[in-house]
Amino acid sequence: MRYPIGLIVVSAALALALVVSGGVLLLDPPRDLIVSAAFEPATISPNADGEDDVTRFTYEISRPAWVSLTFTAEDGEEFIFRDRQPRDAGRYNVLFSGVVDGFTLPDEDITGEVVRRLIPDGVYTWRLTAEPQGDGDPAEQTGTLTVQDGAAELPLLVEFSVQPDVFMPNQDGIADRTQINVFVNVDHEQLNVFLLNADGEQLPVVRREEGRRTGEAGRHLYDYEGGVDIGADPPPDGVYTVVAEVRDAVGQITRRTASLEIRNGGKPRAEIRGQNVGATVVFVARPYDERYFSDSNGWGERIAIPDDPADTSALPVTMPLGDMLVFKLTVDNYGPTPIRTSGPPPGTVYQFSQRASSLGALEQSGVWRVGIDCETAEESYRWRWGLGDEETLQTIEDPVTGNTYLYLPPGERIVVWGGIRMTEFNPFANPQVCWAGLIHEDVAITLRNNNVGRREVRILPVGETTDGGE
Repeated sequence: MRYPIGLIVVSAALALALVVSGGVLLLDPPRDLIVSAAFEPATISPNADGEDDVTRFTYEISRPAWVSLTFTAEDGEEFIFRDRQPRDAGRYNVLFSGVVDGFTLPDEDITGEVVRRLIPDGVYTWRLTAEPQGDGDPAEQTGTLTVQDGAAELPLLVEFSVQPDVFMPNQDGIADRTQINVFVNVDHEQLNVFLLNADGEQLPVVRREEGRRTGEAGRHLYDYEGGVDIGADPPPDGVYTVVAEVRDAVGQITRRTASLEIRNGGKPRAEIRGQNVGATVVFVARPYDERYFSDSNGWGERIAIPDDPADTSALPVTMPLGDMLVFKLTVDNYGPTPIRTSGPPPGTVYQFSQRASSLGALEQSGVWRVGIDCETAEESYRWRWGLGDEETLQTIEDPVTGNTYLYLPPGERIVVWGGIRMTEFNPFANPQVCWAGLIHEDVAITLRNNNVGRREVRILPVGETTDGGE
């Protein structure tokens, strides 16, 4: 009988496949999912004394799997070291110091979260479980591990406070910083304080180097200003989680958290704006009138803003003794945050001997004010003006005190003007040079905002006229 050639070919192929399959199984038989697992040594004394503090767990799996490693005490309580961690096929080693996922004992009342903790002394049954990522049944192997002399007090953050919990890191002197206080009950290896944003990104907070040494039990202080003091932009406005986390030499970790909100944050940036036509700082002479007089008892009438096109000239100013040197300039807030200001308001007239404090307008940290200085003045920028008043500026409430303050919003410009009655005559400094500055009080006068619009001013003594006659 002759068989069809096609049937013969198919039969031969099947036979060959069976032979090959059998050979593969013979040479590489299927292995258990967990090939091996063991602790070496099987006894540890985790107390950070450098002897028998850790053991090595070695295991091998034959196929990709989710791996778990747990410990069961003699009383049945279970502790987790690894929980369904994905692993590819292969051999693995991990050091174990007796520290597992956090837990609390029945009689404990701990504020905060126990992240990692040393298991109590005892004999434990360890269990390695592997769940295949493909087809197949899970597998497990077990053994025993003894923990003895494991002396390590749990590091606790017994005090943790954030005050204020709403702050505005913009160097305006109002709620610019927040203070974070942490008290650790024991000496420790590491203490970290950081912010978490909505994406889980960590933003570090630097410890204030005073009081306790690094790693010492006791109170540790953190002073956070969003990085503005070193010229960086703070994190964006929003609500953040403040995390304090302490770890000891054994590897135990506890954590506490609090909420912190950032409002109106940003590195302030402002300048005296240059003008397309004419002088950046207008300086003109105007006659004085007693209705302009101000002191701590009350404000005088404000002078009108110089608005004559001829006032923009950059020529020297000549004026009689006793008249007013009047200025005008524009301040540009080109930064991302509002800038705070305070009085005296634009249009205020100073007597030559007065300063802002004599008008009741004390210096305030973080305030931006325009200052005028002259070579014969006894102190730098003694005459100062706010950037506006309640009618021209924005008011913002301090979240801590409830007080309201004046701000120039970001992206806005404002004109500032005022006058000084020139009643001092120094023949050795006549003419003298006067100039303007934009002062960020108790922070800085930047180079671009210092000595702006320098102008020569000549004072005419009593009886002298502009042409030199009597």
